[in-house]
Amino acid sequence: MKLPISLNLRLTLLLSIVATLVFLSFGWIMESSIQKHFELGDIKELKLIANAVEKPLISLQANHNLVQLKQRFDDILIGHHNPLLRIIDSSGKLLYNSPQQDLSLVPLPPFELPSQANIQQWNNAKHSYLILIKQIVGKNKIPYTVIIAVATDFHRHFLTNFRITLWFMVLSGIIVMGLMSWLVVRYGHRPLHRIVDQISHISINELNTRLAPETVPAELTELAVSFNDLLQRLEEAFNQLSHFSADIAHELRTPITNIMTQSQVALSQTRSVKEYQEILYSNMEEYERLAQMIGDMLFLAKADNSQSPTESEYTDVNSEVRNLFDYYGAWAEECNVTLSLEGNSHVHCNRLMLRRALSNLLSNAIRHTPKGQSVTVRLETHNKEVAITVQNPGALIPPEHLSKLFDRFYRIDPSRQYNNDGTGLGLAIVKSIVDIHSGKISVSSDETATRFKITLPVTQPRSEK
Repeated sequence: MKLPISLNLRLTLLLSIVATLVFLSFGWIMESSIQKHFELGDIKELKLIANAVEKPLISLQANHNLVQLKQRFDDILIGHHNPLLRIIDSSGKLLYNSPQQDLSLVPLPPFELPSQANIQQWNNAKHSYLILIKQIVGKNKIPYTVIIAVATDFHRHFLTNFRITLWFMVLSGIIVMGLMSWLVVRYGHRPLHRIVDQISHISINELNTRLAPETVPAELTELAVSFNDLLQRLEEAFNQLSHFSADIAHELRTPITNIMTQSQVALSQTRSVKEYQEILYSNMEEYERLAQMIGDMLFLAKADNSQSPTESEYTDVNSEVRNLFDYYGAWAEECNVTLSLEGNSHVHCNRLMLRRALSNLLSNAIRHTPKGQSVTVRLETHNKEVAITVQNPGALIPPEHLSKLFDRFYRIDPSRQYNNDGTGLGLAIVKSIVDIHSGKISVSSDETATRFKITLPVTQPRSEK
């Protein structure tokens, strides 16, 4: 798999591209400006000479003196940068031609407008020129063609040398900016490297380590805060997992120790068949509790990976509670506890999961209800939600324990063993089932009673795929 380019290289390339575009644009603008400056200067000079030549041509008489006329044109060219001049009349008669260069080879354009000047580039074997060609009509109605040329060799030579120097400087600037960009990016990423270094030293034993958001740049503050939140969640999950592992070991050790002890006692001497049967029955009870505990843990593991209930159906909650009353009726009668049901409701859910959750709450309530008292299940429907409340009288549960009742293997009194208080996973299973159904569960306790309240949506939302 192709790895993405590093952030350092990416930013360096981006900055280098920007610098390249800026330098290239700057170089092109400079070269174009200087070239335009020279061109405009040459055109201005050509127009000045053309205006100076136009005056004597307009006033030219038929019996003009060629010697005087030539002298006048020579005087006009003095003070300019070696311009060339050629003047011919409509019949092709030459009135004036600079001795330095023969301009007869310059192509003449068609004159659509007599006063319009035509400017063009012209090269011969040795030199380059900027040419102005204009037709001037004198008082004698004779059109004269004026060709004025200025050499551009110096400008071209200067521009060639300037272009080489300029683009060498541009290329050098791009290289220098690329190196500077790399250094700046590396320096700018130093806080990020420090964060990475801190993160790399965090281990399982140092999950309490936190980044200091106030010591990082503003752009990385949110990253530091988010990472601290992640560490907080990881620490809590790791602690919960550590405690869960310890609790599993503790919960499994007791029944296994009982089975081993009873088996060792049974094998210590010869016993009767009845005695062996009693030991096997006792071991069977321990095996059943182990099987229940393992089954509960497997259910929780499966529930942790479930996002929505399977095989949902429209369920009569009143009917399910009454069936559980029938199931727990004998045990409740033995404990001298009465069961009562109030209200009626229906909910779209997994019926077997809901029955298991209600069964756990009901058995927990019967177990902790004093003799002669009553366990009440109340059903309510409002705002498209079903509220199921299981209430039993009993001792007050301290507030600091309420939020932990749904933790796995959590018991208010650590000295109470599983023999009298189930596997310690019942309420955790209830919470997992409620979470799968997108519901909520809460518990409250006072001097009169303890209440577990389940709130479920009447219709389950579709899971997102």
